[in-house]
Amino acid sequence: MSTTKSAATRPQIHMIEEEADNLSDLALTMQSRFPQVSELLIRETSRAKLHTAASIPPDVVTMQSFVEFVDEGAGTRRTVQLVFPPDADISAGRISILTPVGAGLIGLREGQSILWPDREGHERKLVIVKVEQRVMRAA
Repeated sequence: MSTTKSAATRPQIHMIEEEADNLSDLALTMQSRFPQVSELLIRETSRAKLHTAASIPPDVVTMQSFVEFVDEGAGTRRTVQLVFPPDADISAGRISILTPVGAGLIGLREGQSILWPDREGHERKLVIVKVEQRVMRAA
């Protein structure tokens, strides 16, 4: 596996162990339909520091989190909920984990940023402003 400069300088990310397993399985299943995002998601899940659902810090982007972030490449600030593909609805602010932005946000903490490729392959800097967990996690 080749390592790009940005991959080498990506910040530490955190994931719930069960979510990381589910996301890896999803990425492998969807590899033929979404090869770029699937590869990125597999890389991210394999490098994440894993936690139980009860011990993950509350400022970490997990599935179902509400995330306020700045996309410096587009010059926009957005608040979205990170969801699995069947629940995605961009008009309602729910973005799929199988989008470049969704895969880039998972595991980051408030205040962190990451250089991440968009659909055209151009790197954009995503900066996490705020993370909110509205779904209670199982212990």
